[in-house]
Amino acid sequence: QVQLVESGGGLVQPGGSLRLSCAASGNIFTIYAMGWYRQAPGKERELVARITRGGISNYPDSVKGRFTISRDNAKNTVFLQMNSLKPEDTAVYYCNAYASIRLGGSANDYWGQGTQVTVSS
Repeated sequence: QVQLVESGGGLVQPGGSLRLSCAASGNIFTIYAMGWYRQAPGKERELVARITRGGISNYPDSVKGRFTISRDNAKNTVFLQMNSLKPEDTAVYYCNAYASIRLGGSANDYWGQGTQVTVSS
């Protein structure tokens, strides 16, 4: 199995910045992509940012230009730099890894426990 541990959430004022980190561990063969999703109360979970092993990233329009995702393949770690935060960014942020645990095995989605990000004055 793959375990994901997030850190870096908290309370920040509008216009502020936060940096989230997520480290993957366990019986990992290959992590093909890592990403961040968020879920606000009463809303569905949505993609925030995703990055492939080769470094190709994608973002929804709601965060494009404000959030930057990066990863360290050697350490199985992904980061999310969030700038110019808005109250509507308030949500629980979840780390995701699309990974296989053995050679020739199928890849599956793995999730962290989530970290709260609150943007409020």
